[in-house]
Amino acid sequence: MAAPIIVTALFGRGDQGWFDAQRTEFFPPERNVLSAHCTLFHHLPPSSADELKHRLGQATRGIRAPDARVAGLMSLGRGVAYRIDSPGLAAIRADLVEAFAGLLTPQDAGGWRPHVTIQNKVTPNVAKLLLDRLGKDFRPRPVELTGLATWWYRGGPWEALSRHMFA
Repeated sequence: MAAPIIVTALFGRGDQGWFDAQRTEFFPPERNVLSAHCTLFHHLPPSSADELKHRLGQATRGIRAPDARVAGLMSLGRGVAYRIDSPGLAAIRADLVEAFAGLLTPQDAGGWRPHVTIQNKVTPNVAKLLLDRLGKDFRPRPVELTGLATWWYRGGPWEALSRHMFA
């Protein structure tokens, strides 16, 4: 069955574990069916799979991972996320936007706010309480990017399609 493709950044083991622990603590358990992730694209057509894998390989193979950091907290209205700052990752995404311009959904063609969601689908006041709580002790910190991944979206947990690791 044809399915849309999602593209995400991959984090180092320690950072992935930290984000996942945050998600486990704050995400409604019945909705927490994915590992923590930073989405670059939400919905690329299945016909783009081969070209996408080729371009992601070019962007990562033999290339040092771009610097990245958890730069702040973001309100999602009904949730909370950590804002990710990485000019290098943004440049990779911009190249892909250009390459796949005619295939992008409005969401993917619009502005990109890289983040990792740790809480979603809660009431606005519950989200505001968490945002305030985390904001009291928040300090920006580096985060390790290890690669990029593609996933099939078939309505439930994502199905792995490919992984492209930085040098």
